[in-house]
Amino acid sequence: MGLLQDKLAKYDLPQQYMAMGVYPYFRTIDSHQDTEVLMDGKKVLMFGSNAYTGLTYDKRIIEAAKAATDKYGTGCAGSRLLNGTLDIHVELEKELAEFVGKDDALCFSTGFTVNEGVIPQLTGRNDYIICDDRVHASIVDGRRLSFSTQLKYKHNDMADLEKELQKCEPDAIKLIVVDSVFSMEGDLANLPEIVRLKKKYNASIMVDEAHGLGVFGKQGRGVCDHFGVTDDIDLIMGTFSKSLASIGGFVAGDASVINWLRHNARSYIFQASNTPAATAAAREALHIIMNEPERQQRLWDITNYALKKFRDAGFEIGETESPIIPLYVRDAEKTFIVTKMAFDEGIFINPVIPPACAPQDTLVRVALMATHTKEQVDYAVEKLTKCFRELGVIE
Repeated sequence: MGLLQDKLAKYDLPQQYMAMGVYPYFRTIDSHQDTEVLMDGKKVLMFGSNAYTGLTYDKRIIEAAKAATDKYGTGCAGSRLLNGTLDIHVELEKELAEFVGKDDALCFSTGFTVNEGVIPQLTGRNDYIICDDRVHASIVDGRRLSFSTQLKYKHNDMADLEKELQKCEPDAIKLIVVDSVFSMEGDLANLPEIVRLKKKYNASIMVDEAHGLGVFGKQGRGVCDHFGVTDDIDLIMGTFSKSLASIGGFVAGDASVINWLRHNARSYIFQASNTPAATAAAREALHIIMNEPERQQRLWDITNYALKKFRDAGFEIGETESPIIPLYVRDAEKTFIVTKMAFDEGIFINPVIPPACAPQDTLVRVALMATHTKEQVDYAVEKLTKCFRELGVIE
């Protein structure tokens, strides 16, 4: 073995939990994603998906993807800069910009590469990037690619954010980057207060709406719309892999900023453009979300129902205000064990351990879709209550 293999061989966490029979990752699904899936021939209730709108198997979206494949083929074989720009890419960008209330937008092949490509192009060596300490890994990786000074503030602590802003040179760019909905805990960024501090310290704001679009705001326009602060947000980023039932991402903002990114964001210029099928699917999903407000209402009806059921059952669920419901375990081994116990009861949930959370904050993540039923939620609460009690996590 070489040095690389020797070093990586010491990473034994997967082997440890595999030996215990509770390793919970890379589980194979044998069917389409819905509230119920097939795994090894067994029906399992899916409470681990980010498909909040429940559109991943919508026939209209499937047909749109098929039609785009028939017309354009399976791929573009090039980047957007060169031969990879299709008319449907441009049309989707226009529709997304209008949807989130901005001048223009750029579509990327994944949501992760939006943050990875955009963030390092917005500031220079003498500037600052300031992030909540629980932002998504894509934001972390994006800021790591920047030469700017990196600052972090305690989660949703506005007094701490102000302290970090006070450290910055007044004439430097101060870019605050934050998730609108925190993907593990389900709580919302305090955007009204962040906007107030932006104005006080002449800062700029980029908001990651990955878990906000389709869920919050008028017609699912996101948390920025929900709080009425869209005009004060400089850049809004979103993904297609959640409410838009596809794969890809976008960033929207002022025309001049988007034009700069179009010619400088490396993960846009040097990455093959999104497939025709994925682009058409996201566009059709956007149309459905805009034209079917009852879908968003169903999501909130089942979310509010589930939140009450879990609270009444004695679970610790933190400050969530969204379809993401964290069930705190606060022990890594028990988090894996309860995930396996839930699966044995026919429930798919996701374990969250470091580095996705602090060591003392391990949890299992339950996520709701507009297509979940009250009966499915009742079953999940009943079985998860049983599992948590057996492990002594709740009384």
